[in-house]
Amino acid sequence: MWADALYLAERNHLLRLAAWGAACVLAGTALVLLLAMRRSRSPLVHHFALQTGAWGAVELLVALALWRGIAYRDLAGFTRLDRFLWLRVGLDAGTIAVGLTLALTGWQLARRLGLLGAGLGVIVQGLALLVLDAWLIGVLARLAAG
Repeated sequence: MWADALYLAERNHLLRLAAWGAACVLAGTALVLLLAMRRSRSPLVHHFALQTGAWGAVELLVALALWRGIAYRDLAGFTRLDRFLWLRVGLDAGTIAVGLTLALTGWQLARRLGLLGAGLGVIVQGLALLVLDAWLIGVLARLAAG
């Protein structure tokens, strides 16, 4: 039963990641198309949309690639998944820091709205990935305790 619950949790995580990626691709594309249709120039929105769409495409591809390798895990597989998720949480935090650096640099030093928009896009993606990975870590902790 423990392996079944872990399998379902990992599968749900990948479904959430794929849904987030697809939503980001759609949102980024819609924003770019909206700007093009209105013939307006907004570097902040344009660069935010580009980051959103690009990150979404990568997240969708990662989810699909990982979906092919999903399998029932034993204790060693559980441990590897747990360690990998903690690594990803660190990378997610680093992504947020990079986005914050881009946004602050764009706003404070260069006064470039495009850089600010790109930074905000990176921050949003880092936060979303952090939430998704932390959710799965919480599930793994409950499985390990129970």
